[in-house]
Amino acid sequence: MATEMTRREWMKAATAALAAATTTSGLLRADEPFATSPSGKGTGSAVAGSAPAGPVVIEGGQVIQPRRELPILRKTQVLVIGGGPAGVSAALSARRLGVDVTLVERYGHFGGLWTGGLVLYVFPMFDRKGKQVVRGMGEEMLKRIEKLDRGAINRKGNPTVDAEAAKYAMVEMVVESGMNVYLHCWACEAILVGGCVRGAVFESKSGRQAILADVVIDTTGDGDVFASAGAGYEKTIYDIGLVSRLGNLDKVDKAKAAEAKAAGAKPPGNLGAATPIPGVTWVNMRGPKADGLDVAELTRIELNSRRAIWKNVERIRQSPGYEQAYLVETAPQLGVRLTRLLEGVSRLTYAEARAGKTFSDAIGCGGVEGSTPVEWQIPYGILVPKTLDGLLTAGRSVSADFKMADILRLIAICYVTGQAAGVAAALSVQDKCPPRKVEIARLQAELKKQDVWIG
Repeated sequence: MATEMTRREWMKAATAALAAATTTSGLLRADEPFATSPSGKGTGSAVAGSAPAGPVVIEGGQVIQPRRELPILRKTQVLVIGGGPAGVSAALSARRLGVDVTLVERYGHFGGLWTGGLVLYVFPMFDRKGKQVVRGMGEEMLKRIEKLDRGAINRKGNPTVDAEAAKYAMVEMVVESGMNVYLHCWACEAILVGGCVRGAVFESKSGRQAILADVVIDTTGDGDVFASAGAGYEKTIYDIGLVSRLGNLDKVDKAKAAEAKAAGAKPPGNLGAATPIPGVTWVNMRGPKADGLDVAELTRIELNSRRAIWKNVERIRQSPGYEQAYLVETAPQLGVRLTRLLEGVSRLTYAEARAGKTFSDAIGCGGVEGSTPVEWQIPYGILVPKTLDGLLTAGRSVSADFKMADILRLIAICYVTGQAAGVAAALSVQDKCPPRKVEIARLQAELKKQDVWIG
């Protein structure tokens, strides 16, 4: 019969395992890259579970958690935190340069707001003349998705995908790459060594564990990791909504609806946009302006939105001809648009994009959105913290003014910044230099090899 270990015995065993997993000195130097095997796999030993933290106590009216040693879940060269379109693009692109990559995602699927948030429309991919300027990893994903039955529609323009098809396609690409993946892990703190980010702490059902890395890419969307590490950022307050899908709209009795309209009945409101599933639409909700970093606000909006969506669908069903319409689903992920914007080496402004400004460190282009020009370049400097080393960001947390950030957050552009961050991180590892010192010409050459349009 197995006997239960005492806390002292558990800690002794865990400490021994940790000692074996770290360097001989037990310390990691900021200038010391992690060793990997010739196969590219990290050599760090995983420790299951985390050490008992001991009881959290109240002392003098303050809640105190005892200090403890954390198990090292993995050592890796590039750690990508957040599996949305930016994070998956980053992880795949870095892996293609042969480095050891670990991708961590807080949910049980990839795609972030693209899939879990049901933001199914992928744009802006084209310039005003119809030239596709968003290519590379994003285009690879879309090609995979369009081959699936009911995977995507409108592939000659800005496409709309099915969320489940996109999730599946990304799983296939990630598994084929041979990278390391951990789902259901929430990043809670950055790990710093001498002012350089060297990993992060995660919470999961396995407890609190650490993953150590040479370079970290923060694609959490909210900049959780760079904020924890002390990087400068601008906090924004913006609309937060909840997307839903409606079904049976192909079964609307059009004659009955037209007759009711002729008699003065008001037709139902927003029925959403088409999806690859016949009769199913996706309905966006702008939502109220709120703090996407405030858990009380997020809870309030989530509850109110779900109630409002249900009541709206019931009103639609009461409209003559629409009786068979129904609510297919509400997004499992709340649509937070912008929260933290990095203080980067450079900052892209809306005025620069509209003017068609070019950049010597360009890493990609965006297409037409509103009044933006034919195409606009994205500089590498908006991915790099102004002072913090060992970290890059991509996706909706890059360095930009608010109006430009509202475009950079769009799915198609997240592919672009994610891919650039992944390639840059891999080059940083290979050249043993901080991400800010990566040779721009080499970065651009590698991106072009991965079919990125730089302009």
